[in-house]
Amino acid sequence: MGLVGVQENGNGEMALSLGNKNKYKRMDSELSDDFDDDVNASRHHHQLERKRSTTKYVLVCAIFASLNNVLLGYDVGVMSGAIIFIQEDLKITEVQEEVLVGILSIISLLGSLAGGRTSDIIGRKWTMGFAAVVFQIGAAIMTLAPSFQVLMIGRILAGVGIGFGVMIAPVYIAEISPTVHRGSLTSFPEIFINLGILLGYVSNYAFSGLSVHTNWRVMLAVGILPSVFIGFALFIIPESPRWLVMQNRVEEARSVLLKTNEDEKEVDERLSEIVAAAGMSNGEKNEEKAVWRELLSPSPSLRRMLITGFGIQCFQQITGIDATVYYSPEIFKNAGIESNSKLLAATVAVGVTKTAFILFATFLVDRVGRKPLLYVSTIGMTVCLLTLSLSLALLGNGQLGIALAVLCVCGNVAFFSVGMGPICWILTSEIFPLRLRAQASALGAVGNRVCSGLVAMSFLSLSRTISVAGTFFNFSVLSALSVLFVYKCVPETKGKSLEQIELLFQDQNEWQGSELELGDSEHLVQKA
Repeated sequence: MGLVGVQENGNGEMALSLGNKNKYKRMDSELSDDFDDDVNASRHHHQLERKRSTTKYVLVCAIFASLNNVLLGYDVGVMSGAIIFIQEDLKITEVQEEVLVGILSIISLLGSLAGGRTSDIIGRKWTMGFAAVVFQIGAAIMTLAPSFQVLMIGRILAGVGIGFGVMIAPVYIAEISPTVHRGSLTSFPEIFINLGILLGYVSNYAFSGLSVHTNWRVMLAVGILPSVFIGFALFIIPESPRWLVMQNRVEEARSVLLKTNEDEKEVDERLSEIVAAAGMSNGEKNEEKAVWRELLSPSPSLRRMLITGFGIQCFQQITGIDATVYYSPEIFKNAGIESNSKLLAATVAVGVTKTAFILFATFLVDRVGRKPLLYVSTIGMTVCLLTLSLSLALLGNGQLGIALAVLCVCGNVAFFSVGMGPICWILTSEIFPLRLRAQASALGAVGNRVCSGLVAMSFLSLSRTISVAGTFFNFSVLSALSVLFVYKCVPETKGKSLEQIELLFQDQNEWQGSELELGDSEHLVQKA
C-alpha cells in the first residue's frame, strides 16, 4: 500500500507539475498577447504621430510658399478701388488708367519667363525670396510716386516680382507634397490670391475716408507687409526634393521626403522615381536636348502637355475674371450704384464670395477630382456671365438690375473659385516632366499673364465700344468654349504621382478625356 501511495503521490505530483506547466503556458501566452497588443498600439500611435507631424510640416510649407500670391491678389483687389482716387489725384486719362491696371499682368510675364530658369539655378525657395524683394521695391516706389510716370516704374517692378512668385509657388508645392494631398495643397496659391483680393477690397473700404492725396498711397503701402513674412519663411521651409535631385544632392532630397511623407517605406520608392524622372539613373541628363529647344520642338506627348497647360491658363483669363475683379466698381456703376462707398462695399461682397468658395475646391479637389470641378466651374461661369450680360442690357438701372448684377458677379467669381481658379495652377504644376517642369510652368504662367493684361487693358475701351453688356456676352461665349476644351484636352490626374501623370500623356485616348465623361460631374453636384 505504501508503494502504491508513493506512486500515487508521484503521479499526483506529476499531475500537479503538469498542471502547473499548463498554467504557466497559458499565462505566458496571455502575457505574449498583451505584449503584442501593446507593440501594435505603440506602432499605431507612432504612425498617427508621424502622420500628424508630416501633415503639419507640409501644410506650413504650402502656406509660406503661397505668401507671394497674396501680393498678386492684394494688388488686383486694391487697384480696383485705388484707381478711383489715383485718377482724381494725378488727373490721369482713361487710357492711362487701363495701362496702369493692365501693365502689371503684361510685365509679370517677364518674371514668369525668367522664373523657370532662375528656379532651376538658385532653387525654388530662393526664387520665392527674390520675388518678394523685387515686389517690395516696386510697392515702395508706387507708394511714394509723385506722378503717373514714377507710378508706372513701381508698377513694372511689382509686376516682375509677382511674375516670379506666381510661377514658382505651385511648382514648389507640387514637388514637396505627398500624392494624396497634392491637389488640395497646390490650390493654396489660388486661396491666397483670393485672400489678397479680399484684403485689397477691405483696404479700399477702410482707407477711402482719408484725403485723396493720401488714401491710395496707404492702400498700396499695406501690400508690402505680406512680403516681409516671406523673409522669415525662407528659414523654415526646405528646398524642393526634386530640385535637390536635379542638383545631384540625393541624400538631402531623401531627408526632405522623410519630413513630407508619412510612410517611411514609400520614401525610397518615391526617391527612385524622382531620380529616374530627372534622368540621372542612366546618365540621361547630359544627353537631353536643351530644355527650350525641346519645348519649341516637342514630342507628341509633350505637345499634348503644352496644349493642356497653356490652354487652361489662357482660358482662365480670357473668360474675364480679372475684368470682373479689377473693374467690379465700374460694372456696379453701370448697373446703377452711384456712391463710391456703396461701390466699394459691393466689391467687398465679391471678395468674400471669391475667398469663401475657394475653400470648397480645396476640400473637394482630391476627393472628386480635377475634371468634375472644372465642368461645374466652367458651366456655372458661362451661365452667370450670360445672365449678367442680359441683365445689364435689358433691366436698366433699377433695383432688380442692381441686385441681379451683384448676384451674377458674385456667382461668377464663386464658380471660378470652385474650379477654374485653383485647378488651372494645379494642372500646370503636375503634368510636365521634372526636367521641363519649371520652364513649362513658366510658359503657362506667361500665357495667363498676357491674357490677363490684354483683358485688363482693353476692358474699358471695349465697354465704351460695344457696352459692358456686350463685353460680358463675349466672355460668356469664351467660357462656353472652355467647357469643350476641358472635355477634349484635360485628363484626370487625381491620385496619381507626378511621374505617373507624365505617362498619361503618352496615350492620346487618355489625354482626350476618355477617363471621365461630362455626365460624371453629376456625381459632384449630388455630393455638394
